Amino acid sequence: MNERRHLPPIGALTSFAAAARHGSFSRAGEEVGLTQSAVSRQIALLEDWLQTPLFDRTGRRVALNADGRAYADEITPALDRIRRATARLASRRPDNALSIATLPSFGMRWLAPRLPRFTAEHPDLVVNFAARSDTFDFAGEDFDAAIHFGLPDWPGAAHDFLFRETSIPVCAPAWLAANPLAAPADLIGKPLLFQTSRKDAWARWFRLAGVAAPGAPGPTFEHFLMLAQAAAAGAGIALIPSFLIEPELASGALVSPFALPLSTDDAYYLVSPETGGTHALARFRDWVVREAAS
Repeated sequence: MNERRHLPPIGALTSFAAAARHGSFSRAGEEVGLTQSAVSRQIALLEDWLQTPLFDRTGRRVALNADGRAYADEITPALDRIRRATARLASRRPDNALSIATLPSFGMRWLAPRLPRFTAEHPDLVVNFAARSDTFDFAGEDFDAAIHFGLPDWPGAAHDFLFRETSIPVCAPAWLAANPLAAPADLIGKPLLFQTSRKDAWARWFRLAGVAAPGAPGPTFEHFLMLAQAAAAGAGIALIPSFLIEPELASGALVSPFALPLSTDDAYYLVSPETGGTHALARFRDWVVREAAS
């Protein structure tokens, strides 16, 4: 069988996908770099190839018909995969280079200070870091691995345990002087600061302290270092992993009024595709796991 007869010209497919996405031949032309009339000719070629119309045409207006909508739903993901595969191959990194996605605060406060040791141990490797907070599909992203916090449940990934976090209540010394705290219950009515991915942290801490948690929500910050800055500025009291605020604790910019740390089963993991990785990734994995255990 001649397989080519089932594969229309790629130019016709990309023009059709753009027109289906925008609902306009002229806007499709802007996306693919063709004139409106050229897009129209490409789509006419595709319709002739398929022996079926894909658009309903009323004057100068066009709209996908049922066949066109179904066809667009089928081919658009395939075209996206072709684009991603082409981009990955065209920008393929050297064998000694890695791309790691990391949680922003983790990357700034835990990874970055340790990189000189990694470079000293592996001077031939180049590691590029990008800040990412959300779980993603490795098949669609150009990362060799990522730092994940939570349970080992990243779909389609292998997990290497790094460590669990312990959060402590912290505030500015001046704020504490203005808001004396003798017991956890004294925090009722005080401004509590929250981190976006740990919105239940204060409720869990109050349960640990044996205190009924206040129901009123407080300001929420996406990144822990933003949360730490707000607490240091006197905006209130925050629960922050102690390893992320060692400089603030050492300098006295933040103090902890209660020796009552909060721990969970969630942990930091290095996650990577289940299919394995390069020799460079194996070397980075061995190093980061050793660093976390030390």
